[in-house]
Amino acid sequence: MDEKRIIEAQVIETIRGIYDPEIPVNIYDLGLIYEIKVADNKDIYVQMTLTAPNCPVAESLPIEVRERVSAIGGAGKVTVELVLDPPWTMDLMTDAAKLDLGML
Repeated sequence: MDEKRIIEAQVIETIRGIYDPEIPVNIYDLGLIYEIKVADNKDIYVQMTLTAPNCPVAESLPIEVRERVSAIGGAGKVTVELVLDPPWTMDLMTDAAKLDLGML
């Protein structure tokens, strides 16, 4: 596995440790992470959304993602972009998240 893929796997593992404060599921399995890119220089770009535009953690959650991902060894500059389009839907959740919430 090349170094960029290793870092991407570490980013996913790190993000899986961040939970939505209102839903007992991590934000990766909730489907709030739309994109993760690791550049050749190890800079990391994360595109994410929220469960709702007026989510109470709209300001703090992207900061938490940036801070935690920045702590990964070997990570370069971390940019987190918050987007609201396309809007989040329950269809974006993993089967594991749906199972945790009793939806399967």
